[in-house]
Amino acid sequence: MKFKKSFFISLVLYTSTLFADSSAVAFMYHRFDEAKYPSTNIKMEQFKEQLSYLKENNYNVWHLSKIISHIKDKKELPPKTIALTIDDAYISFYENGYPLLKEFGFAFSLMVSTNPIDVKSKNYMSWSQMREMQEHKAEFINHSVLHKYLIDKNKEEITKEILKAQKRLQDELGSSTNENPRLFSYPFGEYDQRVEAILEELDFIGITQTSGAIGFDTDLRRIPRFPMAEAYASMESFITKLNTKPMPIISVLPKDNLIEENNPPKLTITLKERLHNIQCFTSNGEKINHTWISQTQLEVVANEKLKQPRDKYTCTAPTMKNKWYWYSHLWIIK
Repeated sequence: MKFKKSFFISLVLYTSTLFADSSAVAFMYHRFDEAKYPSTNIKMEQFKEQLSYLKENNYNVWHLSKIISHIKDKKELPPKTIALTIDDAYISFYENGYPLLKEFGFAFSLMVSTNPIDVKSKNYMSWSQMREMQEHKAEFINHSVLHKYLIDKNKEEITKEILKAQKRLQDELGSSTNENPRLFSYPFGEYDQRVEAILEELDFIGITQTSGAIGFDTDLRRIPRFPMAEAYASMESFITKLNTKPMPIISVLPKDNLIEENNPPKLTITLKERLHNIQCFTSNGEKINHTWISQTQLEVVANEKLKQPRDKYTCTAPTMKNKWYWYSHLWIIK
C-alpha cells in the first residue's frame, strides 16, 4: 500500500512538472525577398535555413489555432511545438514563402486584412490564391478590414472592423474559417485595455507582435510572437527563440499599456518564483534597471522617456535547462 501511495504521488508530481513546462513558440513574418523593406522582410536563404532546421530537428509545426486551443483547454503541448505565422497576405509570400512551406509540408497561419484583397491590390494575394493554400496546410486569421490603428477608434468602429473581416473570411474561405477559437491579430500589434475588452466581449483571442513564448498562464488577449526580419533572423537568434519558455508570471501592473503621463512607465512583475540573472531591455536593446521589491516581485523602469508611437520592455532570464524565460510588455505612447 505504501509503495502504491508513493508511486501515485511521484506520478502526480512528475505529471504536474511536465504539464507546467508545456509551452510553444510562434514566429511572425511579413514580406519575403523584398529587400526594400528590411524591417519586415526575410531573405529566402534565411527562411529556408530556418525551415530546414525545424525539419532536421523534428519540430512540431502546428497551426496557431491548434496551439491556442491546447492552451485554452489546458491540454499538454508536446515538446518542440511551434507556429509559423505570416501577416498581411503580401503577394511576395505567395510567390516566395509559400512554395517553400509547401515543399516542407509545414502548416502555417496567415493573418488577413480583407479590404486589400477585395479591391484586388497588386501588392496582395487574391482569394483564389488563398483557397489554393487551404489545400496545403494554410489557416486564415482575422487581421481587420482596413489594417488601421484601433486604439483611436470608437467601440462601434472597432467592432465593425472585426466582425466585417470575419464575415469576409468566411464568405470566401468557408464558414468554419477562424472559428473555435476565433483569433484576431492586432493591426500594427497595437492594443489597449479598451480594445482587449471589446475582443473579449466578441469572444476573440488577441494576437500581438510582442515577443515571448506561449503557455498556460499567457493572457489570451496578448498572445506573443517572435518577429522574424532580416536583422533578427540569424540562425543563432532563431535557435535562441526556439528555446524560450514563458516567464512564470502571476501578474503585471499596470494592466493598461497606454501611456499618457508618467513616462517612463514603471512595470511591476509578480513572479511565481524568484528568477536569477534577469536582464531587461527596451526595443532598441538598451539595458534598463530593475529592482526587487520582494522575493518574487520586481519593478522595471526605463532610464529615459519612451518615444512615440510604441516601445517595449523585454525581460529574460536563464532557465535550469539551458533555455530562456522571456517576457515582453508593449507600451503605447500617446
